[in-house]
Amino acid sequence: MRIVKEKYTLKISRSISEIPREAWNSLVTQDTIPFLEWEWLAALEESGSVCPGTHWYPLHLSLWDRTRLVAAAPFYLRTSSYGEYVYDYFWAEAAASLNRPWYPKLVGAVPATPAEGYRFLCAREVNEEELTRLIICAAEDICRKNNVAGLHILFADPLWGAGLEGLGFTAWEHSYFLWENEGFSSFEDYLERFNKNQRRNIRREYAHPRRQGVTVRIVPGEEAGEEHFRRMFALFTITNDKFIPWDARYVNEEFFLRLEKDFRKNIAFVEARRADAAEGGLIALAFLIRKGGRLWGRFWGAYEDVKDLHFAACYYAPIDWAIGENIRFFDPGAGSPHKVRRGFRPVTGKSYHKFFDPVLERLFKNNIDAVNDYERHTVEELNAELPFKRQ
Repeated sequence: MRIVKEKYTLKISRSISEIPREAWNSLVTQDTIPFLEWEWLAALEESGSVCPGTHWYPLHLSLWDRTRLVAAAPFYLRTSSYGEYVYDYFWAEAAASLNRPWYPKLVGAVPATPAEGYRFLCAREVNEEELTRLIICAAEDICRKNNVAGLHILFADPLWGAGLEGLGFTAWEHSYFLWENEGFSSFEDYLERFNKNQRRNIRREYAHPRRQGVTVRIVPGEEAGEEHFRRMFALFTITNDKFIPWDARYVNEEFFLRLEKDFRKNIAFVEARRADAAEGGLIALAFLIRKGGRLWGRFWGAYEDVKDLHFAACYYAPIDWAIGENIRFFDPGAGSPHKVRRGFRPVTGKSYHKFFDPVLERLFKNNIDAVNDYERHTVEELNAELPFKRQ
């Protein structure tokens, strides 16, 4: 620990478990994304999914007023970019061509979780802007003293992240997909948003599993058994096996079992069963996280291929449920432009970057406008393909 300003003391923790759960979660509000809650981060770290062996070195920064936690920020020292979902490999290659190191880097992020909303957690009555600046200064100090090439904030909360540009960070834009509930009264009401052809296609895709004897339903976390969490890992593994070497095998079985014990209030499963199937009739699961008016899709897997089951379980059933639950936003997860045909609008978010090597700083700043322009152009092209009725 060291004093950073008058009464505040900085602590650097090499595990989330070094910071008491109650203290950390006292900084969490209804607007905080669930992935910044202590239980999610602890499940990642204590399961061994996120650890030095997977190139994630926890380096969490916290500010204390004597014995009271007033601000906290999850950081990780990285020697690779695997599991970040901000694909900076082309920057790393450009740096290598200039004989400059891109790694190690210090990253403010929720590991293996591409969900917008990362921010520093602060007590309600403190000056958030001041404490953000103090933590950033501490992070920069760590980087400079340890030859860390860059400081990176990923999937930043839009309002909070905007303040980082005044602290010397440069924004990099990224696209993702988002569904918004426009006050729909039912799934059929939602379908009225689409043109005639796509409305017919979605009805067919949503109904196709049922016509093959498959029942799709939502199972809230409080009603799910341990079987759901174990099976989720097994099914997630089957899906990843199909995409080797481009798989996203970032979490292990223990991660799911820890969530079953400590986080089920924020979890829902989309369960697909068929009476004549093995494994007790269960053939597929999708894994959802919910908090307040927001919903996120995280994992998916199936024992067998059933036509359109992926669309029904990962897109349509969650949307149907979200409408009934008055959930406003649904982020279905990373990748796949085919989401546009199902009503997910491409939008942009930002990560923020600062470098301590002037060559890397120039490399990034001299090229980021072109990179951002390309991303915005891609989003515009995808939005033009949304199959909605003309307004």
